[in-house]
Amino acid sequence: MEKRVQFKASWLPWLLLAPQLLVISVFFFWPAAQALLQSLQRQDAFGLSTEWVGLENFQQLFADPGYLASFKTTAIFSLLVAGNGLVLSLLLAVMADRVVKRAGVYRTLLIWPYAVAPAIAGVLWLFMFAPSIGVVSYWLTQMGIPWNHLLNSDHAMTLVVMAAVWKQISYNFLFFMAGLQAIPKSLIEAAAIDGAGPWRRFWTIIFPLLSPTTFFLLVINIVYAFFDTFGIIDAATHGGPGKDTSILVYKVYYDGFKAMDLGGSAAQSVVLMFIVITLTVVQFRYVEKKVQY
Repeated sequence: MEKRVQFKASWLPWLLLAPQLLVISVFFFWPAAQALLQSLQRQDAFGLSTEWVGLENFQQLFADPGYLASFKTTAIFSLLVAGNGLVLSLLLAVMADRVVKRAGVYRTLLIWPYAVAPAIAGVLWLFMFAPSIGVVSYWLTQMGIPWNHLLNSDHAMTLVVMAAVWKQISYNFLFFMAGLQAIPKSLIEAAAIDGAGPWRRFWTIIFPLLSPTTFFLLVINIVYAFFDTFGIIDAATHGGPGKDTSILVYKVYYDGFKAMDLGGSAAQSVVLMFIVITLTVVQFRYVEKKVQY
């Protein structure tokens, strides 16, 4: 029978939830309400005067071709980061799960990148691929590939995607590794006795049992690609060349703190918040149906 926790006092559950509700209110609901209010206003660069403009900020936003282009850039960037990050981390987790000798060493080395801050990750990859002094760019040039992410938008997008995937791959690896270790070995051994090869065992047993972990990481990686990659892009490309790597979250920062368009930046943050919430709801509404718990 299902065990249910019963509280003798009606106020006790709210008391236990109070710290978390306080954190969410201070760091999410209050800033979200402030952004929504500011998106309906126009302020000067110093915030000394405020004018109520209603939906004018949103109208100007969607009339801007540069802002509409950032939607395409964000979609491409997010798909590449989430897709490559999940595939590579799953591959590494499967390979590490088969290691017998010195398994702890391999797993520790794969976890280390998660301790690196996003801005530091961007600087590391920037130095490796710098057109003039980068080690990787030098070897690419020797191979006949004139690498220059400062001028080539495809090179710039490749650079930030690789840096973002490398930064997140350790987080994904940890959860995939935990999911693999939770799968009963007897199921895999029974399939091997029945004649199923490694590839068939993976797709018919291992991957379906990993679907809850995969779904969780899919949601987390999409949110990561939309928000947490700001530091990487700011350190590596500054949204360039031109605006070819300027995703939505970077454009919010650029317009708000550099162009000093506070109302337009607030409107962009509201749109970005709505997009991420919509994507999360769609994933839980439709993608979760395919998850096997």
